[in-house]
Amino acid sequence: MTRLTAEFWVHAYLARLRFQDIPAYVVAHGDDTAGAVLVKLNTLDGQAVAFQRSFDLMSGERKWVELSSGLEGGVDQAIQRQRSFDPDLWVIEVEDRQGRHLLGEEGLE
Repeated sequence: MTRLTAEFWVHAYLARLRFQDIPAYVVAHGDDTAGAVLVKLNTLDGQAVAFQRSFDLMSGERKWVELSSGLEGGVDQAIQRQRSFDPDLWVIEVEDRQGRHLLGEEGLE
């Protein structure tokens, strides 16, 4: 199976969010080809959740899992720690009071 480049996936994700009128921004531009992607969901009430892709060695399945959640400052610190040892990391911030991030939708999971 051919894998999409990180940049292509990010642009497609941002387009899908725009289509649903969900604001999102590239906070950190990682490696265009193979950079990992973190998605921070900011619910605009001081709370946030950061998601990262996980690979299940038993099933071969990739899925989004929670990296950190809670006060936005704490989530930002967790993201900063990840960026400190992975300079190729993309960080996308999604702002939605309803908590929508679309990561479970077909093609994004």
